[in-house]
Amino acid sequence: MKILIVEDDELIANLIDQNLKLEGFETDVSYDGIAAIDICKRKHFDLILLDIMIPGMDGFHVCRELQYLVIPIIMLTAKNDISDKLTGLEAGADDYIVKPFDNRELVARIRSVFRRLDRVNKKSNLVDINMNNSIVTINEETHMVIINSTELELTPTEFDLMLLFIKNPNRVFTRSQLMDDVWGYDFLGDSRTVDIHVQRIRKKLGDFSSCIETVFGVGYRFKELKR
Repeated sequence: MKILIVEDDELIANLIDQNLKLEGFETDVSYDGIAAIDICKRKHFDLILLDIMIPGMDGFHVCRELQYLVIPIIMLTAKNDISDKLTGLEAGADDYIVKPFDNRELVARIRSVFRRLDRVNKKSNLVDINMNNSIVTINEETHMVIINSTELELTPTEFDLMLLFIKNPNRVFTRSQLMDDVWGYDFLGDSRTVDIHVQRIRKKLGDFSSCIETVFGVGYRFKELKR
């Protein structure tokens, strides 16, 4: 797996780089936001570790610019501030980790993301459902979600969450269940992560956003709509 490390502190960047190589990953390092976007245009990566406070363009903006790649992004933040975490998730990050962090935790987070993607990639079929007389097609192999011939641009985590909802219409999921099923039982984040991803999916669904219902005090369900 190839990982891009975007970190302006050379000491930290080199330490992460060396540790990940020892774990068997291929790595590349970028020290500012603009350079990170440029290298992503020229090379393929399976995951991006993205610091927030970087020169050229901050991590939040870089995250938004790179959403078209549809690859997981783990944001690195020096502040254990909920607003920074939520902003990162809203920008399209799949996970976040607070500095200073133990290398074992970082590797565990990375492997957790790859395990989740591997579970999805082992499947290969189409799921078609009807929403307000509009056909929704989900292709598990290409990670594409199409509504009325329009493709939704979903991050890997958003896709996994959407797939789980659609395959289980009318089932009520607690936030803990969603975290276990989508992020994995070893995910170290909190339930607010689920809320942010649901909000993002609803925004991208546009007129169909009401299909994901909030079950107050419990969690969420995907409403099955008849023809």
